[in-house]
Amino acid sequence: MAAGLSVLVIDGHPDGGRLIGTLLDRYVAALPGNAEVGRIAVRDLAFDPVLRRGYGAEQPWEPDLVRVAGMLDRADHIVFGFPLWWGAEPALLKGLVDRILLPSFAFKYRRSSPWWDRLLAGRSSDVIVTMDTPPWYLRLVYGDAVMVRWRRQILGFCGVAPVRVHRLGMVRRGGAKAHLVRWTRQLETAARSAASLRRPAKLPLRMNSQAYAEAVDIRQS
Repeated sequence: MAAGLSVLVIDGHPDGGRLIGTLLDRYVAALPGNAEVGRIAVRDLAFDPVLRRGYGAEQPWEPDLVRVAGMLDRADHIVFGFPLWWGAEPALLKGLVDRILLPSFAFKYRRSSPWWDRLLAGRSSDVIVTMDTPPWYLRLVYGDAVMVRWRRQILGFCGVAPVRVHRLGMVRRGGAKAHLVRWTRQLETAARSAASLRRPAKLPLRMNSQAYAEAVDIRQS
C-alpha cells in the first residue's frame, strides 16, 4: 500500500470541549483511511509562549516544542483550528507561531538580499476559523485581515501552499447549531481532497544552534 498523507492537526483553542474541537473531529474522521494523523492542542503544551528577545538570541525549545517541530517536519498537510478573538487567533496559538516558526527552521533570510527561502515548502494547509462575525462582514468591513495574514504573512511566508481558509460564522445567536451540518460537510469535503492537493517537494529542515546563529547574524527584528 502506498504511503498515506501525513497530517498534523493543531487545535488552537485554549479551552477543551469547544466547537472547534468538534469540527476538527469531523475533519479527521473524513481523512483517507491510510492518512497518518498527528494531533495536538496548544492548551496541552508546556512552553513559554513569549519570544523574549525576538530573533536577537536563541530561546531553546522546550521538549513539547521539539515534538511539535518533528511533527511539522513529517507533515504533508497542516490543519489549524481556532476561534477568532479580537480579529486574531487566541494568544496561546500566536505564541506557538512565534516560538516554532523560526529562522533556519521555517524560513531563512538571504545575506545581502531582501528575499528569503521558504523552508516549509512542500506542505499544504487548511485553516478553520470560527467567529461571531458573519464572514461577509469580515470581508467587507475588516478587509479579511486575519485570513490574509495567515495565508500570506504566516504560512505563505514559510512556503506552505496551497492554504485553504474556512470561515465559519456566525456562531452566536444559535448560528453554530443552525449551520453545523453545512460546516461539517464543507470540512469533510476539504479533508477528503487534502491528499490530492498539489505540493512541491519538501526541503530538508534543520534547526540547531549553528543554523540559528547564522540566521540571527543575517537579520534581527
